Amino acid sequence: MTKTVFFVHPSSYIDEPCEIGEGTNIWHFSHVMKDVIIGKNCSLGQNVMVANGVVIGNNVKIQNNVSIYSGVTIEDDVFLGPSCVFTNVINPRSQINRKSEYITTLVKRGATIGANATIICGVHLGNYAFIGAGAVVCDNVPDYALMLGVPAKQKGWMSRHGHRLLPQDDLGLLRCPQSGWRYKLENGILHCIDWPEDKLLPENK
Repeated sequence: MTKTVFFVHPSSYIDEPCEIGEGTNIWHFSHVMKDVIIGKNCSLGQNVMVANGVVIGNNVKIQNNVSIYSGVTIEDDVFLGPSCVFTNVINPRSQINRKSEYITTLVKRGATIGANATIICGVHLGNYAFIGAGAVVCDNVPDYALMLGVPAKQKGWMSRHGHRLLPQDDLGLLRCPQSGWRYKLENGILHCIDWPEDKLLPENK
């Protein structure tokens, strides 16, 4: 295990080898399995399980009762709500060993997954996508998309600050009600034109 400054509650288990970044906190009754990589300044709440080989980026917030199974990758600045669910096999059977058939899932930078949402394996959740509580995601999700329902359907766009974007103005731009930043939709792809996607929010620099 890399010798960095992080906190693990005494009730939790960390299998070796693994890598945990500086400033990360792992709280009660959690289990991080071997070959896991967890970045800096992450928070793993109570009863979190991270399976073999999972990669988690920096500044990721994982709330209570979340299991992240092998094949799932979490990029920087992701929020995983309480009891949200990942899978890694599309057709599980108790009698059939499908460890060689795990399907990968990618949660891209800045995405939010609400409480009790389910992410079916094999999908990509776009940058800053927002999955509502209890939604069941079965398909890829575009950047900034707001996804609600069972199965999840796109119901609008969310800003990087976590607000539903206001309707288009006369210039065809959408605006965040908190930051005032403008977003432009081109060929079904949304871009923030006031702050490039590859830069941190100003308060996180």
